[in-house]
Formats: sequence, C-alpha cells, structure tokens
Amino acid sequence: MQYRTLGKTGRKVSVLGFGAMRLPTIKLGEQAIKHDEAIELIRKSIDAGVNYVDTAYNYHSDESELVVAKALKDGYREKVTLATKAPIWKKEYDKEESFDKYLNEQLKKLEVETIDVYLFHALNTKTWKKLNEIKGIESAKKAKAAGKINHLAFSFHDKPELLKEIIDSEAFEVMLVQYNILDTVNEEMIKYASEKGIGVVVMGPVGGGRLAGVPPEKLEQYLLPGKKNFADLALRYVWNNPYVDVALSGMGTDEMVEENLALASNEEYTLTDTQKKMADELGVKFKGLTDNLCTNCKYCMPCEQEVNIAFIFQALINYQVYGQEDEAKRRYSIIGKEDWASGKNAEACTECGECLEKCPQKIPIIDQLKKAHEILT
Repeated sequence: MQYRTLGKTGRKVSVLGFGAMRLPTIKLGEQAIKHDEAIELIRKSIDAGVNYVDTAYNYHSDESELVVAKALKDGYREKVTLATKAPIWKKEYDKEESFDKYLNEQLKKLEVETIDVYLFHALNTKTWKKLNEIKGIESAKKAKAAGKINHLAFSFHDKPELLKEIIDSEAFEVMLVQYNILDTVNEEMIKYASEKGIGVVVMGPVGGGRLAGVPPEKLEQYLLPGKKNFADLALRYVWNNPYVDVALSGMGTDEMVEENLALASNEEYTLTDTQKKMADELGVKFKGLTDNLCTNCKYCMPCEQEVNIAFIFQALINYQVYGQEDEAKRRYSIIGKEDWASGKNAEACTECGECLEKCPQKIPIIDQLKKAHEILT
C-alpha cells in the first residue's frame, strides 16, 4: 500500500481511503445495508493496508456510522484514521448547541471516544454563513480541547472562490473536495490548500461511477492496456496530483476492493506524462457526450413528489454516454413498478426547486428531468 502524509496533521495515510457511502445493500436501489458483507469489505481493506475510513451522519439513511462502528471492533479502530461529518446542512442544525448534540450522537453511534477527522459536511455559501452564525468553529475547538475530535475539517460543494475563503480562515487541518478526470475545477485550490499545510482528501475520483462503466466504442482508445473501463486511469489520475493525500472510493463489492487494492499497492500507481495527456483528452471527450454531471450521490433525495432523480439521471447518462438506448428506456419505463426502481418518473416534478439547493454539482435538475423524460419516454 502506498502512503502519504495528511497535511500538517502528520498522519501517515493510505492513498486509498474507504468511503462508506456506497456499501452493499439488501435491495438494489435502496439504502438498507448488508451488515456482514459490508463489515467484511471494510476489514479486508484495512487488513490490506487501507487506514483511512470515511463516513457521515446521513449515509445510507443514517445507518453507515453504525456499520462502520461494527467493522472497527476487535482492534480495527486502532488501525485507522476515522473520519465522519457533521450534518451542518440539516435545518435542525441551527443553533450553537447543535454542534455538541450531533457530535455526541455520532460518538455514540460510532462507539468511540474520539473522532480523528471531523468534517462540517458539504459546506457551501449558505452553510458556511450558518456555521459562522452559530459559532460552530468555536464549538469544534472546545470539543477538540476536550479530546472528542483530533482534527477539524470540512467537505465542500461550491465555487473555488468560496473554497479559498474557507481555507484562508485557518480553522481547518483537512479538506474533502471533488476532483477527477471530469471535474478539475478545484485543482488550483487543492495545491493552494496543500501548500498551506491542509491535508487534501478527494471524493468522487471515478466521477461517481461514470468512469467505471463499459466505455462507448468511440472512447475505447483511451483505455489502459488490458483494462475494461477507466476506473484505474481515474484513480491514478487523482494520485498523480502530488497535492492529494487520499482518494476515497465507495467500495461496495469484493471485486472493487480487490481492483482498488491492487492499484494502490502498485509502485506504478501514478501516470506517465503520456498517460496524463491521454486522461486529459478523455475528460474533454467524455464531457462532450453529456451535460449531466450527476455523480449519484443522492443528496437531492428524497423528493417530496417521489421523483427518483438519481435513477432517472443514471438512465439518461447510460443513454447519452454509453449508448444503452433500449436499456435506458426500459429502466425509465419501470420506475414505480419494481422495488429497485421505486418512486415516480420525471413527469411528477412540480418544479418546486428544493433539489436545486441540495445538489453539490449545481445541476439544473428541473431542466435535466425534462430532457430525460423527452429522451427516455
């Protein structure tokens, strides 16, 4: 396993982190976790050298932290840097007392006395303002002094200008941002943060799975020798950036764990100059196939009208990028008719706009739903 130092924290961390957002589930399309299988995957990764585990209050309908707690029993807690996130985005997270309320709840769920990296989750213009109004950073400093957290951090979903402001606040030791072949908007700020001693963790290195599917024929020329998709190229692209310390991967299958461990344990885990140029070209070509940047994070859900936004967007991407036209239309047609395709199709959207505020990628969801319905009906 390859390791780097997590900024000024001084922690030696594996370049591959285990993201507990996409654990194996009992039913396809639902959130309830297969506990035994998820625990096995987490422990297998740790046994192979992964020592950074990331979860959050709301992952898997608030169940992820409970499963991570089980996985870290029997001596596994001492082997990892444990990261979780405060749900600053919740409407109920609206007063100074909110910090201790949620932190204590998460400490109990995780069955630990200390969380190593505690992040304010999904900071944007609105939540950054709220965080300062309720004196969240001051509360975090008190919790750190009391030994409840080791390092204060944040995850981010907004424009680089705001990211710089948060970095310059000098309140944080670690940040978690999106960065991949298809989205390099944070590249300059990653370098800036690293040079200021902030540890940099990356989410979505494979573009929310978009780079892990069977590629369309027109993009096969960009595959690395012997590979069937771009997952390996995508991870190596992120690790090729010397200012990145950890790339999180939501590993929900044994096959994914095996493949990622092999990549992160290889001495040649970054890219040659030629491969880097090839990856940059792939990014341009890939983005030219679709204007939908959905990473399937499901932050937009649940929808009050029960529109299955993430499922619809996945079908749209399959249609536009992978050329699976018949299959995409079939999937769209069974929404609401199968357990794994629950909810309603895009026609049920009332354009209330609530999802727009929640989307980390700032996707014009209403417009994309209209496009999906027109294409897939």
